[in-house]
Amino acid sequence: MNMRLSIASIEVCSVVLAIALAGTAVVSQNALASETIWPQFRGPNGQGVVPIDLPTDFDSANNRVWTVDTVGAGWSSPVTANGQVWFTSAVTQEASPEELKERLAKLQLADIKTFAGSVEFHAICLDSETGERIYDIVLAKETKPEPINPLNSYASPTPVIADGKVICHFGNYGTWCLDCHSGKELWSSKQVVDHSVGPGSSPIVVDDRVILVCDGIDQQFICALRMSDGELAWKTNRPPLRTNIGEFKKAYCTPLVIDVAGTTQLVIPGAQWTVAYEPIHGNEVWRADCGDGFSTTPMPVYENGLVVISTGYTRPEFVAIRPDGSGDVTATHIIWKNNRSVPTMPSAVARDGQMYAISDSGILTLFDVTSGKEVSRKRIGGNFSASPLLSRKHLYLLSREGIITVVEANPELTVISTTDMEAPILASPAVIGNDLIIRTENQVMRITAQ
Repeated sequence: MNMRLSIASIEVCSVVLAIALAGTAVVSQNALASETIWPQFRGPNGQGVVPIDLPTDFDSANNRVWTVDTVGAGWSSPVTANGQVWFTSAVTQEASPEELKERLAKLQLADIKTFAGSVEFHAICLDSETGERIYDIVLAKETKPEPINPLNSYASPTPVIADGKVICHFGNYGTWCLDCHSGKELWSSKQVVDHSVGPGSSPIVVDDRVILVCDGIDQQFICALRMSDGELAWKTNRPPLRTNIGEFKKAYCTPLVIDVAGTTQLVIPGAQWTVAYEPIHGNEVWRADCGDGFSTTPMPVYENGLVVISTGYTRPEFVAIRPDGSGDVTATHIIWKNNRSVPTMPSAVARDGQMYAISDSGILTLFDVTSGKEVSRKRIGGNFSASPLLSRKHLYLLSREGIITVVEANPELTVISTTDMEAPILASPAVIGNDLIIRTENQVMRITAQ
């Protein structure tokens, strides 16, 4: 088989689209406050679950608290805290046809890549009550940007808010720490790997560490920057991989922070291996060989004492791992696997021993977490990259076609509403109070119940 064609056929299935879209950030385990601080991708603990009721009607103008047009483009998800909504965006200028042809001619997988002529990287802050723009901060400009998949953006990783600061990450272009109150830049840093088709993993904050996942086609490592000054605190290489092909080494997953018997772990799936690290020094706690997957994107789920990960391309599986081991736990701590309708882009959500997963092609499946067995399934239709949100009663599914589907969170998986937002949605939703923050291709909006 021609390996170049094989890889291209895999990637054209939108491997990078997953990058952002699962896209992400995790803070240390904050409680869900009454005002519902949502400082990271998938909420305070990175699981996308809230014990409250949320709006189910998106059609009426009465549901829109505010709607704001975005600047540029980006698939990073909104984050909220202290009366602010932050997100990132990229303002691009097109490359000339001659420049595009010349640069693509030098690349592998050129048929699934594109370039911008130049890119400005923006951090944007809105007032959460009014939608008024507080800041639109241009962090940097790149005149020779790297390639991305045409379905990806130059602003895909989700920011993270911690201790009155917001961390905005743009992969190789840099990581910036801003003061939320003043918008002042406190520090910036660069950790460079070859992402091949653009960055996707979002930063997380644990104590005074900003954790970055750098799983490129050239090198793969995890590192931590000091929150105080952005200096490198530690750097840990990923386990050796069973391939010499760079495209099979990359991954785009955001870490999940879990507590195991009073010890904090960073669980970070990558190509082939899922590894847990302790966050202060970056030491490896355990590792599990999950097969030959790559371009791994969905965040793990932690439920009923099991970490459940998706292995990514080319044949995704859910793998459930007990996280109480040390060293290589492949033979002892992998509890079950299931390869039916497993997403490569959206993360799953879980509660009360049950896990809901929407596949990239719109198959919604309910699994029993303890056994890995399928409980029920339903075809929703559409194509999905954004991660679902689970409220007290409902599951929220946001498709790339811009359809929001609300499903009852029970084995019947009854669809109770569908709304066409008339613009693509690849960013995952955020929660503030009992309201939703939704980002479409060209707008950010706050939606409330009537």
